[in-house]
Amino acid sequence: MQVRDSERFGRPDAGWRLRLYTIIFEADTRAGRLFDIVLLGFIVASVAVVIADSIESMHARHKTLFTVLEWIFTAAFTAEYIARLACVRRPLRYARSFYGVIDLLAVLPTYFAFFAPGMSALIDVRVLRLLRAFRIFKLAEYVEEFGALGEALYSSRRKIFVFMIFVMLVVMVMGTLMYVVEGPQHGYTSIPVGVYWAITTMTTVGFGDITPHTDFGRVIASTMMLLGWGTLAVPTGIVSAEFTSRRILRVPTTRTCHECLSEGHAQAAKFCCDCGSKLPPYQHEAADVR
Repeated sequence: MQVRDSERFGRPDAGWRLRLYTIIFEADTRAGRLFDIVLLGFIVASVAVVIADSIESMHARHKTLFTVLEWIFTAAFTAEYIARLACVRRPLRYARSFYGVIDLLAVLPTYFAFFAPGMSALIDVRVLRLLRAFRIFKLAEYVEEFGALGEALYSSRRKIFVFMIFVMLVVMVMGTLMYVVEGPQHGYTSIPVGVYWAITTMTTVGFGDITPHTDFGRVIASTMMLLGWGTLAVPTGIVSAEFTSRRILRVPTTRTCHECLSEGHAQAAKFCCDCGSKLPPYQHEAADVR
């Protein structure tokens, strides 16, 4: 069962922290929806600036503009990160979470480059640009399908793990066999090289830098190619089946019970499914009425 944000990070009981928490972590209010839309725009725009800044001609022409925009985005993401830490009762737990780490990675590179200009001697500036691109992962927090994909992958982890062990055994055996059959004279200088060939062949990539020259080697290669088609379909089928089994007809929400702080109640629900307390009106409906 997935742990809700209100239980993991601690939802405030009252005051400005509760109002801030409702805006930041609950998307079923008018202010929460506006906050998410603005933040999504900043994320997409900041990543676009990082991409444009990596083009040397554009960097030379618009260096000052990119620098100003970068500091604007960094200030906005810093304020968001501080606000998230301030409005939860367990800020350290949020800071150690996946999205907390992503939020931190979104702002650190700019400060590193500003406070330690000599860092370029140790860390290439392209590394800082790469870290800024981590902001794109913040999109996952606001797109429902990302959460569904994550749950499907997590639930299928054991099946995928067993499948990966099977693939490793196959490429190990076939790579060793090709090393024995072809030998160093045909490019298979070691078992790891044979395993590398088996992986590229099974995944239907086939770089062509190493190819079999004997008839028996070509038979093995043909078998690996045909096996690769079926192999690629297995993890897709596992995740798709998990998606199908987890499909929920009702529209999920972040609607929260003010008594027990449980989340995810349906739009039409009148009472909490955990404690039975009366739920506040659904904000979308309240906004429509106004």
